[in-house]
Amino acid sequence: MKKTDYGQMANEIIQNVGGKENISHVTHCMTRLRFNLKDESLADTDKLKEVNGVLGTTQSGGQFQIIIGQNVEKVYDQLSVDSDHASSPSASDEKEAKKEKFSFKRAGNKILDGLAGSLTPLIPVLVAASMFKMLTAVLGPTMLGIISEESSLFILFNFVGDAGFYFFPVMLGYTACKKFGSNPVLGMFLGGILIHPTLLGFAEAGEKFSVYGIPATPENYTSTVIPIILSAWVMSYIEKNLKKVIPATLATILVPTLTIMAMLPIALVVLGPAGFFAGNYISTFLLSLDSIGGFLAVAIIAALWQFLVMTGMHLLMITTLITVFAQNGQESIVGPAAIIASICVAGMSLGTFLRLRNKNEKALSFSFFIASFIGGVTEPALYGLGVRYRKPFIGLMIGGFAGGLYAGITGVTNYALIPVANFISMTGFFGGTTANAVNGLLACSIGFVVTAVITYALGVQQQTQKKEESGSDIYEEKSVV
Repeated sequence: MKKTDYGQMANEIIQNVGGKENISHVTHCMTRLRFNLKDESLADTDKLKEVNGVLGTTQSGGQFQIIIGQNVEKVYDQLSVDSDHASSPSASDEKEAKKEKFSFKRAGNKILDGLAGSLTPLIPVLVAASMFKMLTAVLGPTMLGIISEESSLFILFNFVGDAGFYFFPVMLGYTACKKFGSNPVLGMFLGGILIHPTLLGFAEAGEKFSVYGIPATPENYTSTVIPIILSAWVMSYIEKNLKKVIPATLATILVPTLTIMAMLPIALVVLGPAGFFAGNYISTFLLSLDSIGGFLAVAIIAALWQFLVMTGMHLLMITTLITVFAQNGQESIVGPAAIIASICVAGMSLGTFLRLRNKNEKALSFSFFIASFIGGVTEPALYGLGVRYRKPFIGLMIGGFAGGLYAGITGVTNYALIPVANFISMTGFFGGTTANAVNGLLACSIGFVVTAVITYALGVQQQTQKKEESGSDIYEEKSVV
């Protein structure tokens, strides 16, 4: 797609979401534009789907999302210029949000929105760090034995991989503050405070200290997620209120200083320990799923994973995965299930490709196969095949269950957190025993083959355009065989 096409695409998207004035916040993940709209009813989903390059739309996690695919960053860059919107909400938008009535659904959407806005910008860091850790596992003595643990290359790759997770609170402090509309540099500062060697020393020695005379329980906050997100959220309110009462002539000095002074007891005494405890509790629960649901836990999650992706609920799982990996360096429930489910999307694309007869539709489904298996972009297949033809979703679920069942029975473990959905994600099975790697690859192969076969056997059922009959709208359905 040419550069001028991105400008036209961005223009059409802006118009069909209700115009610039209807956009309060916009960001993007690896494949989607994520809008916070003032009035979602103004968005014309039918016209958006007709925009060249738009693969579909969905509403989840308190956001109106437009699926673009791998070109999303280029579209976002152009859209940010054309819409004159930064990636944080304005003061007027916050006033409007305060007027909204409380509901558990709205609160849940806000939580998902906050997680998405904080975590998705850091996906490149997680990918790069995990790849370095994977290289040490594959090239090191536990696998191929090409490099020794004492070699400079092994040491280099190892500490580079560790750095991505160790300093996660600092980076997350930046992205979380951008999401919540406060100073991102102060967020980095607060993240640095949480992982300062002095605090880590207290935590390791089991010593207590006080903040302004208030007893505090120090914890090791390196690689944690929840403490800094909670702290950044609270800090956004403190900073904004200080800006309202402190004169502009003194704001440059007093606002950042008083903000951090106020946050010290809140972060170190209350939110930090509470977030650390919550993270440990969630991790323990996740790790205990195999004892609660046995090998079926992996199978069920693998069967339902893509539905979690479409609703945005997978962000909760990813947050937990980061916490588990930070503490244990491995995970055997959600990680394997997510990898298998991602490979199954490629199987669904291949099965649909083999079943379809129309040349254009076959070419499109094959492009979805390449996009998912090589590019790691699953949304085009999910919306372009699963939602459009329906029955492929059944094949996707059955294949995911079959692959997950084998992984659960053989106890497959994931040793590298690689948040991409292509074939590279399977390298996460390396790092333990050879049997684990073989069983992990077999589980993905089973999921892929079963999905493709079931999808082909069921055929596809397409939902075509609306027809008006007897004063009511109905959908005509046809089976493609």
